[in-house]
Amino acid sequence: MGVLRRHPVVAGGLALLAAVTIVVGLTAWAVWSAAHTDDASRVDRADAIVVLGAAQYQGEPSPVFEGRLEHARLLFEQGRADRVLVLGGGRPGDRSTEAEAGRDFLVGEGVPEEAVVAIPVGSTTHESLEAAAEWMRSNDRESAFFVSDPWHNLRVRRMASDLGMEAYVSATWRSAARTEQTRLEGYARETFAYLYYRVFGE
Repeated sequence: MGVLRRHPVVAGGLALLAAVTIVVGLTAWAVWSAAHTDDASRVDRADAIVVLGAAQYQGEPSPVFEGRLEHARLLFEQGRADRVLVLGGGRPGDRSTEAEAGRDFLVGEGVPEEAVVAIPVGSTTHESLEAAAEWMRSNDRESAFFVSDPWHNLRVRRMASDLGMEAYVSATWRSAARTEQTRLEGYARETFAYLYYRVFGE
């Protein structure tokens, strides 16, 4: 204790390190807890089902994206909502956007064309959710099930709520969570992504 009194900078540094460790630890626990929450188990119906985009290859959804789309199709077939919004823009040179590739996939899997809305806007989660929020407001809809990978649940729910939507999360464990290493990487990445969003708002 005497050493710390003589070195207030060291004491302050240790206190800061302890505080950061606690914040990161609590956030990691919140990310894990949200990942294991499926709001569809307690909420029967919402105004829409919103699928967060993922990689697509010239119009073909990647395995991760396909997993999300299949989960959204299941929710639709269960009667959880009458509209499915698929989000995600494209990159220069892409023949299709994530939203358009997802819409085509769902229609090809039997979801009625009029029930699927492609919103091909945004290169980040927040940009895509802003576009979804605008569509929801324009169509007098408030609540939605948000479908992504499990470790995204906490950040997606927070972003959607901040944008004025009543957000329920219902993630898919298919494809994206195939291995323990993949899951751990997802939790770690999202812990810092969530903290970044809380600090910088994007």
